[in-house]
Amino acid sequence: MLELEHGFRVVDVHTRVEPDEQRRPRPGLGDPEQLEREMHQAGVVRSVVHPDAREEGYLKANNAVARMTVERPLIAFARVNGARDAGSGPGSALRNLTSSRGEDHTSPEDVEQYAYDDRFAGFKLHPPKDGVPDEDVLARLADVSLPVLVHGGEAFPPSAVASELLEYDFPVILSHFGAHPLRRDLMDETIDLLSRYDDLYLDTSVVRYRDPLERAIMEHPDRVLFGSGAPNAHPNVAVMEILTLDVPEDAMKKVFSNNPGRVVEELAP
Repeated sequence: MLELEHGFRVVDVHTRVEPDEQRRPRPGLGDPEQLEREMHQAGVVRSVVHPDAREEGYLKANNAVARMTVERPLIAFARVNGARDAGSGPGSALRNLTSSRGEDHTSPEDVEQYAYDDRFAGFKLHPPKDGVPDEDVLARLADVSLPVLVHGGEAFPPSAVASELLEYDFPVILSHFGAHPLRRDLMDETIDLLSRYDDLYLDTSVVRYRDPLERAIMEHPDRVLFGSGAPNAHPNVAVMEILTLDVPEDAMKKVFSNNPGRVVEELAP
């Protein structure tokens, strides 16, 4: 794929790498060398990375990802999990009444350790795959106040994000405009939340639709952050989706660099 020439400083808040060399290789796992090549092609100077999903805890995977960022233009986010079900139905509510944190779940002490370890700049949470942390863990996330990159979509819709996370005092970067997989109605619902919650930000990973991207950028120019979603999407494609929007150049600068650098300090120039 050809290298892009766009003149913007671009940083990426949403990429994934696979730190376990013993796992069977398959397309899309996320190779750091490939990610660096694709970043270079797209003119991306720095990217946030986190590990893929695990059935066990994330301590080893997080530490492995942190090692992979050494001497690379990559910023590690520690992936966290919880015992609470992300669903909103009666079955989930019943399970959550009896759920309790296990050894493989993130504890408040884990959060504090990650937060004060200079290898990590924030946290990653995928509620449909990882569950939702309990109140003690969420309170500790609020205490350390680092950004939390949250997967949003059908299985964890904007209403759940608001009720479970947005009452706590930490920045939430909601992936995919809270609408995975490409739910236009959820995108609109998520954009509406920006008027109510000052600590909510949206990343552009795999959004694809022009109208919600342009609406969010024009109505909330300081709250949209560039995210590619690599390796599922090529950074070149993600950058082009922003470059072709009908928004002012100054707004593009905010999305590509200023906004991410304000929320994730390590992405700042």
